Amino acid sequence: MKNFLKKSGWVDILVSIVFAIIGIFMIVKTDLAIKIISYVLGGIFMTMGIVKTIDYFLSNGKYDFYNYDLIYGIIAIIIGLITIFCGDLIESMFRIMIALWIIYSGLIRLSLSLKLHAVQIDMWNVSLILSIIMIVSGVYILFQNGALILTIGIIMLVYSIIDLIESVIFMKYVDELL
Repeated sequence: MKNFLKKSGWVDILVSIVFAIIGIFMIVKTDLAIKIISYVLGGIFMTMGIVKTIDYFLSNGKYDFYNYDLIYGIIAIIIGLITIFCGDLIESMFRIMIALWIIYSGLIRLSLSLKLHAVQIDMWNVSLILSIIMIVSGVYILFQNGALILTIGIIMLVYSIIDLIESVIFMKYVDELL
């Protein structure tokens, strides 16, 4: 279980770094960003979906009633395909997908902060505040129809930094969570 949690933490760190790179690119080259990002993001979602699906079968998740990796994997693959093949609609879809991912990550981090609090880790309140910031950022992106690519890039960069901090906190205290 410890190895699984550490592997999951490293995946979170990798995703945070990718989001930071995408955010910086959106800030610097807004005109070219959507075309390139649609392919990259589609590939990332498909890869994550494939990894989740493989993880499900390798970890015997089919016998765990609370393991939804197969569903998460299939959804991520579908989102990846839509992102790649519907480039003309990608700007609206991109905004919604990023917002939902940030909200989802924030909710997962919120759950983690409550678990940190339950095992009396001092950093739980920092984790709680960061997760709330993530959720608010995701909701802002979701409901801000006129959000410019530049604004989304800045928010993605902030999100990735927060998520990176959260992942490092998680990795530091993974032993105490078990």
